[in-house]
Amino acid sequence: MPSNKLIRRALAGAAAAALLAGCAAVGPDYARPDAPKAQTYAMAGETAPAEIRLADAGPGPWWNALGSPALDAVIRQALADSPTLAEADATLAQSRAALAQARGAALPQADANAGVERERVNLQAFGFTGFGDVTLSNPTFSLYSVGGGVGYDLDLFGGQRRRIEGAAARVEAQARRADAAYLTLTANVALQAVTIATLNAQIAETQAMIAADEDSLAMVRRAAELGGSASTDRIAAAAQLEDDRTLLPPLKAELAAARHALAELVGRAPADWTPPDFALDGFKLAGPAPVSLPSSLVRRRPDILAAEADLHAATADIGVATADLYPDIRLSASITQGALKPGELFTYDASGWDLGGGLTAPLFHGGELRARRQGAVDAAKAANARYQQTVLKAFVEVADALQALTADDESLAAHDRAQAHADERVRLAKAGYGIGGVAMLDVLDAQRRAHDLRAKAVRAQGQRLADVVRLIAASGADWRTAPAAAD
Repeated sequence: MPSNKLIRRALAGAAAAALLAGCAAVGPDYARPDAPKAQTYAMAGETAPAEIRLADAGPGPWWNALGSPALDAVIRQALADSPTLAEADATLAQSRAALAQARGAALPQADANAGVERERVNLQAFGFTGFGDVTLSNPTFSLYSVGGGVGYDLDLFGGQRRRIEGAAARVEAQARRADAAYLTLTANVALQAVTIATLNAQIAETQAMIAADEDSLAMVRRAAELGGSASTDRIAAAAQLEDDRTLLPPLKAELAAARHALAELVGRAPADWTPPDFALDGFKLAGPAPVSLPSSLVRRRPDILAAEADLHAATADIGVATADLYPDIRLSASITQGALKPGELFTYDASGWDLGGGLTAPLFHGGELRARRQGAVDAAKAANARYQQTVLKAFVEVADALQALTADDESLAAHDRAQAHADERVRLAKAGYGIGGVAMLDVLDAQRRAHDLRAKAVRAQGQRLADVVRLIAASGADWRTAPAAAD
């Protein structure tokens, strides 16, 4: 067995290793980028939108603010079945496994071994041929062995610690990308639901216009029977009817495409799932929509947080490459029990052991190590540039959504005023046609104008609802407050 002196030396070496492991790691320490000092998203001269009203959802996922139980059910299903989220979760698990691997590599490594060998020794190879007239024969025997070894890298300059730091940052980056995938999915589901609702409203409005055209044609025919209408009026009314009927097929095709796209987001084939018939009045918006300051946005939006974690990982990689420029010391110890007979395997005389340490120092690598460090420095600069670009993109998206909502409010107000005038024009035109003072073409033109305005108003309502969703997504809504997916 090892002597007390050797044991004390081993303990002293372990203590020294622990002390050295506590030394600071080489390379730059990561510093989180400063939050922007900007207090607004608007460009000089731009106006902020009127107060955005959202549902008083209380605690829960962000889409509760849209006040649609049907949307909530669809998003729950998408969260449960989407392949996109399954991929994000699996990639996150992979990065966590890489972190565990890096942490394990920094701990002492221990291995056990055992073996049995059957050998025949060639004595003549060592010059033993015999004694006098006695010729030696080569002996055959079995050798049994069992033992183990342990090794530990002192990590003098923190290369292993920087690897762990980088792996942890990559886990953080992937977790934030998973957050972004969830936010993007839920926002896209909401946008498709709004698209379906808008198309349903446009189809209903077009069908109402077709019904009005049919009434106009019937009115012309009755007037013709009484001798008060020209054939040109009947032709014009019939042409208008058929013209409006041509508007339906494209809208129905768009609706089918939107429904199919929603099925894909939910993770189902179109033949296996049918979405709800969303309607614009099924979304209930009430209460103010919070818009965080730029300084808060960079601390909550997942794509910004992912870019920041990538920068952290790239900074840690500089430390890894820097540590490779310096010497490395590795401690090792092993013990082996070997005997010709199994029964003698664990006796003291069958034991052998060793304690040692080895130093490896780079002398000449043709500039490879310094080039690797410089590459890590350049990669960190690129990661910082990507972070800054991600922040700029986020600010632009929020600014775009805010200005879009401003335009939506102005557009809806203008449509309300125009619609009132158009409806009054239709009423007067029909009244004038009834007494023979207005031509049928004037009636049809008034109806067409009123229909166009109603169709545009429907699209404007849908656009505003979609812009509300885009604003919530751009502001980094926290999807993680979502309830568990339904079975």
